[in-house]
Amino acid sequence: MSEQMILEAVPLNALDRCDRCGAQAYVRAVLLNGGELLFCGHHGKEYAEKLKTVAAKIQDETAKLVETPAI
Repeated sequence: MSEQMILEAVPLNALDRCDRCGAQAYVRAVLLNGGELLFCGHHGKEYAEKLKTVAAKIQDETAKLVETPAI
């Protein structure tokens, strides 16, 4: 199993931190060169266009920011 397949199966959690500011990460960019970058929703949005040119996969979990808890 490739590293990329493993990363795709693992959701981001509270321990994953933005590489830019240290806030909780909601975006993971798996780079074409094999590395990865994690971003909060704000920085993920700010760098989205640039990431598209260097990323093999972008895992965007920003929808978690607007989920409402079940009653």
